[in-house]
Amino acid sequence: MRIAMLAPIAWRTPPRHYGPWELVTHLLTEELVRLGLDVTLFATLDSLTSARLDGVVPAPYSEDPAIDAKVWEYRHLAHLFEQAENFDIIHNQADFPAHAFSRLVDTPLVTTIHGFSSPKILPMYKPFEDRVHYVAISDADRHPDLRYAATIHHGIRIEDFPHDPVGSEDLLYFGRIHPDKGTKEAISVARMAGRALHVYGIVQDREYFERHIEPEIDGRAVVWHGPAGGAVRLAALGRARALLHLINFEEPFGLSVVEAMACGTPVIATRRGSMPEVIDDGRTGFIVDDPHEAVAALERIDEIDRRVPREWVKRRFSARRMARDYAALYQRIVRNRLIAR
Repeated sequence: MRIAMLAPIAWRTPPRHYGPWELVTHLLTEELVRLGLDVTLFATLDSLTSARLDGVVPAPYSEDPAIDAKVWEYRHLAHLFEQAENFDIIHNQADFPAHAFSRLVDTPLVTTIHGFSSPKILPMYKPFEDRVHYVAISDADRHPDLRYAATIHHGIRIEDFPHDPVGSEDLLYFGRIHPDKGTKEAISVARMAGRALHVYGIVQDREYFERHIEPEIDGRAVVWHGPAGGAVRLAALGRARALLHLINFEEPFGLSVVEAMACGTPVIATRRGSMPEVIDDGRTGFIVDDPHEAVAALERIDEIDRRVPREWVKRRFSARRMARDYAALYQRIVRNRLIAR
């Protein structure tokens, strides 16, 4: 089966630091190749892959100011769709602009919806559901008015995440610095609990950072690290007593939650979005409804055996499982298309 994998172009695939969509695209592509599928990755030309790499975009627009996002995004799409007849499936990881091309080609299109951000985007989804096979990344993120082909949770390569059976006494915040992600709430809970908090992430909302986060940074109770990749990222995820994921929005999935659990770090998360699907409450972390419950959960954090979160991820959130689920979906789409003919 010939698969065209369409990556976003905000960041390199895989990303150097931040870039969750690009990371999932990379993980899926590599596992599909291991399963024996013929995959061509359409991504920025500096991307790294064991699949066939094709593209026209020189560099990610978030890293190179010479790359105009709108111009190169449509150049990127045109380059793939001009070759659509060479593939059995086009798998779109790059949001809704690809839908504009869906009726101009015969090749089936699969779109992974990396979070249904707002009902405002529905006009670029609903009219195309007869041509595009939508995949939700959690049941919680399904829009009630949209038809889906499947829910497929993200997966990670657990072997890339060293297990830390001990951790430390400190807490971790890992994610973009934005009100949605609850950076301020994490700092508040850490202070109430009397534990140091290490903060990692890109600053997505500069005003929020300068008003609510930066004044709290003292290098002791609140330690600022910025974005992290490679060995630094892995060490941060594993050495914490717990990850605080006190979100203020309906989290579609939460990749850092799974990554932390893979390292053995339990997660304390707000009961929103996909968190009840991703966390086994009381066994791999705690689901809470307010900051006081989060503090109470921290008092119980040592009840969690750090082997359990890792085993949970191994069973439910592996990249191999994700790839097999997508391969089965591709096969079903192609088979149904042949029957319909």
